[in-house]
Amino acid sequence: MHGNEVFQRVRDALAQVEAERNVRVLFACESGSRAWGFASRDSDYDVRFLYVHRRDWYLSVEDRRDVIERPIADDLDVSGWELRKALRLLRKSNPPLLEWLKSPVVYRHDPVFAAEFGALAAEFHSPRRCFAHNLHMAFGTGAITYAVARK
Repeated sequence: MHGNEVFQRVRDALAQVEAERNVRVLFACESGSRAWGFASRDSDYDVRFLYVHRRDWYLSVEDRRDVIERPIADDLDVSGWELRKALRLLRKSNPPLLEWLKSPVVYRHDPVFAAEFGALAAEFHSPRRCFAHNLHMAFGTGAITYAVARK
C-alpha cells in the first residue's frame, strides 16, 4: 500500500470515528513499527489519537469510557484516548503518550493543540518516571527475567 493511500484510509477512519462517536480528533499519529522504521511485511498501521467530546459529555456526573478502540480492519489498528485521560497520563510522564507526540508520521493535528500539548509534555517529562515505566514493562514481559537467567 502506498503512502497517500494509507493517509487517506487513516483520514477516512478518523472521520468515521468522529461521526460515530460525536468527538473531535485533535491529534493522530503512527505509533508502531512503521513509525520507527522497522516494519515487516506483516506489520499493521498502529494509528493512535487524542480526542475531545462535545461539552455535554463533560457535564455528566457519571464516569464514562475514555478510550476509543476499533477492531483491526484491513491492517488499520485505530485507537485513541480522551483528552482528560491523556492529561492525567502526561502528568505521569507516560512513555507511550510521549512517543506519540514525537512520531515522525502524523496523520492529523490541530496546530494550537499540538503546540500547547507539546509544551505541557516538555514541562512534565520525567526521565526517572519513563525509566520506571519501561523497567516495569520489561519485567512484565519477562524480558528482564530471561536476561538475568541467562547470565
